[in-house]
Formats: sequence, structure tokens, C-alpha cells
Amino acid sequence: MTVIKVADMHCEKCVERISKLLKEEGLDFSVNLSEQTVTINGCAHCVKTALEALDDLGFEGVVE
Repeated sequence: MTVIKVADMHCEKCVERISKLLKEEGLDFSVNLSEQTVTINGCAHCVKTALEALDDLGFEGVVE
């Protein structure tokens, strides 16, 4: 399990956009708006995929 901090995730619309793309990538994840985090359950490749997907959406993800 890897936690990614997404400091610029501010609203439910952000959560929807992130969730939609990560689902399309086939990742096992959870999004927590109040903590501004995305938790990835998977290998290093899954985390890399998630970070790239976040970047594609314009979000900066930082592994905690």
C-alpha cells in the first residue's frame, strides 16, 4: 500500500476525475479528499501508473 499526497485536490469534482482515470487504468485504489491522498494497493508499477495518471490530469502527486 502506497500513499500519494495530492495537495491540489480540493473538491468532489477532483475526486471524480481522479477516480475515473485510475479505474480506467485498472488500479486498486482509494481517494480521501479530507486528507488529500490517494492510496494505491499494488506494486511499484501501479504507483508509477497512478503518478503518471495524476500528472495527466494536472495534479502533482508526491509519495509519502
